Amino acid sequence: MIGSLFGVLFDGFAYGMLLFLLSVGLSVTLGMMNFVNLAHCAFAMLGGYVTVTLMNGFKWPFFATLPLAFLAAALVSVVFERTLYRRLYRSGELDQVLLTIGLAFVSVAAVAYVYGTVQQPVQMPGYLRGSLTVLGHTFGVYRLFLVATSLVITLLLVVALEYTRFGAQVRAAVDNQRMARGLGINVDGVFALTFALGSGLAGLGGALAIEIVGLDPTFAFTYLIYVLIVVSVGGLGSIGGSFAAAVLIGISDVAGKYYVPELGSFLIYLVMIVLLMWRPAGLFGRR
Repeated sequence: MIGSLFGVLFDGFAYGMLLFLLSVGLSVTLGMMNFVNLAHCAFAMLGGYVTVTLMNGFKWPFFATLPLAFLAAALVSVVFERTLYRRLYRSGELDQVLLTIGLAFVSVAAVAYVYGTVQQPVQMPGYLRGSLTVLGHTFGVYRLFLVATSLVITLLLVVALEYTRFGAQVRAAVDNQRMARGLGINVDGVFALTFALGSGLAGLGGALAIEIVGLDPTFAFTYLIYVLIVVSVGGLGSIGGSFAAAVLIGISDVAGKYYVPELGSFLIYLVMIVLLMWRPAGLFGRR
């Protein structure tokens, strides 16, 4: 019983780390830039398909594809930010939702046309397959790698946004654009970099998600729901909140499917409802 509980907690934590990678970018852009980007998981899907293409079509090693997955999602997001999103920064949420959900539908149709609707197979390197046994408990090697990667990214994000000049510029641009411009801050450039960072992390998350949840054209919509739950429960603009919410939702989902399979995924929605009734702004919401 204890062994199975420990295994469920570990698998749930690893799944939560995956949800964190997929959602933290949206938490940053939505919380700091006040832009509702429902195409966020389309950038995650792009990162996944970049990895699939490079590994299957060009025989790249898995680790070599990860920076390209990040960069591809970041660069494409900057193009959209410069040409479309920027026009709607001061528009209402409905305009932003209609544009971005439309882009998500277009991305799904484009991917289905090019790659088909089947799951994309990827062969992970041998050293990321299998499991390790420590103190009588078995851990999947890939899940350990996913947890370690997520923890490193969390630390880097906290340092970048809280303790660097760039982080101070982002906060200043969000709080008062006119004052920030008066101080010589390139607000447009800061917003573009912030958007690229958030979307790039989504692309990286999409690449890392293939081994855990698979990849097909429905990815952009399937995991958008989970991402929005994590962002809502964690609180807008809070990296710590996204981390805590992702862990909580990941463990709840895995535990619910393991111990109460008849409920399916309903448990995470129940957890979300209870937490938002308790704290409507999220666990660490700033507003």
